[in-house]
Amino acid sequence: MLSVLGIAIGIAAVILLTSIGEGTRRYMLAQFTQFGTNILGINPGKIDTLGIPGVFGGTTHKLTLDDAESIRRIPGIEAVAPVALGQARVAGNGRGRSVFVYGATPDLLEVLKFQIGQGSFLPPGDPRRGSLVAVLGPKLKRELFGEANALGRFVRVADTRLRVIGIMAPKGTLLGMDFDDVAYVPVTTAMRMFNLDEVQEIDVSFAHEGLSENVAENVRDLLVDRHGGREDFTITTQTEMLRVFHRVMDAVTATVAAIAAISLLVGAIGVFTMMWITVGERVGEIGLLRAVGATAREIHGLFLFEAVVLTVMGGALGVLAGLGIALVIRLAAPGLPLYTPIEYVVAALTLSAVTGMVAGVLPARRAAQLHPVEALRGE
Repeated sequence: MLSVLGIAIGIAAVILLTSIGEGTRRYMLAQFTQFGTNILGINPGKIDTLGIPGVFGGTTHKLTLDDAESIRRIPGIEAVAPVALGQARVAGNGRGRSVFVYGATPDLLEVLKFQIGQGSFLPPGDPRRGSLVAVLGPKLKRELFGEANALGRFVRVADTRLRVIGIMAPKGTLLGMDFDDVAYVPVTTAMRMFNLDEVQEIDVSFAHEGLSENVAENVRDLLVDRHGGREDFTITTQTEMLRVFHRVMDAVTATVAAIAAISLLVGAIGVFTMMWITVGERVGEIGLLRAVGATAREIHGLFLFEAVVLTVMGGALGVLAGLGIALVIRLAAPGLPLYTPIEYVVAALTLSAVTGMVAGVLPARRAAQLHPVEALRGE
């Protein structure tokens, strides 16, 4: 029974880790694909170098609205959204709460695939105008105005009075940020509000995914030229992020596979030992079976079947335990992404059966090779 328990524990661990890993993979893929794969983000600073900017002379350049306007003229670019982000208290209708304030331009809707629920989004035109308007996320709107109409009402963001011109359609949480609990304002308004002389990010969308590398290279060349020959920024494409994510998940899969292999190896050794001892203890039974006409092949099949039954029992117990633990975790933490594909359950049971066949081959062969007379004499 210890051998069965060992296999059960190993399979349970594999099922649980697989549920977490696969759930995380599906969750992250859903998060990424909500934005589409034909976008890239540009951030100030070069994250793959360790130097201190400005130490050896020269000027550390920042990302500016002029950079964003220059990028817009690159062939293949569809929309460019410079972003200035900060946190401030938003008050209105006698209520208030601290939320993220997202300074952007009208292109943000196209770049990030957002939808407006009521009213209109940020006004078009020169982003430097910095109109005194705001668009509220649906959660923020409910917290401040309840079910009342918020369009045309005023809110105070930090020390700035803004008129509400729109309410966003629900978007939910993306990569840890609740976009339903956000105030959207013109990018220049946000820069004044948070005393910024730069934008923190420039998000870009282009015609289709196949242009990703070309667009990224064109953007890089343009900004290097504008920044005096220095690549003091980082460009991240959605395709690149997905590639890195898949590499991480491949490593997780390899780890789970290693755990499964070790667990099944330990279980196989236990089953082999137990079956080997069992053959020695059942010599008389084997002799009797041979005496009444059982063939060596039938004896071999009998003991091999017993080994497979033991390991499949352990695998089934492990699957049930793993699914049970996953269910408890899902009930205790509904936000944790868990998903167990049926093919993984089938694979676990199949591996258990294969383990039994491998572990039972030598004991079954030993039993089949016993001579009937010697077996009866041994008894």
